[in-house]
Amino acid sequence: MNSTKHRNLTIHDVARPAPPLAVRGATTLWLAAVGAGVAESVLGVLGAIADGVPVLGLMVQIAFRAIVYGGLFVVIDRYFRPGVRWSRWLLTGLLGTVGIGSLLVGPIGWLLHNGDFGTLHWSASFVAFAAIRCVHISAVIGAIVLSFQPDANRWFRRR
Repeated sequence: MNSTKHRNLTIHDVARPAPPLAVRGATTLWLAAVGAGVAESVLGVLGAIADGVPVLGLMVQIAFRAIVYGGLFVVIDRYFRPGVRWSRWLLTGLLGTVGIGSLLVGPIGWLLHNGDFGTLHWSASFVAFAAIRCVHISAVIGAIVLSFQPDANRWFRRR
């Protein structure tokens, strides 16, 4: 006998509630950050190939980055969006500290050691890389801010 005959079903029995706006925005920004990381990797690989770096070494880096970016996509889509608590902390910890740190080490190091903007080679690839890096950093910071808004806090607490 079907157990649903003994009670009335509601929409909540068959459909999950949608994440609040802050979580949807944070999800979009986390995915944008991962996409920017992929774009940076593609530009880096193209530049390395143009510089004559051995392809075997590049393949190892590409495989590692594919695993990392794929894993982040799964965490964002399957765990963060539905409100699994640990995913918010994992993304904030990994992308918010290690990720931002790795994105800023190069530019900060350059500023400390050289800092002369007149020596920059303003090629199309440099401008593209710089623009993607700005998008990447902005997306991570925006995602962290949205991830800890009051409605996002309620979303992650409800489970």
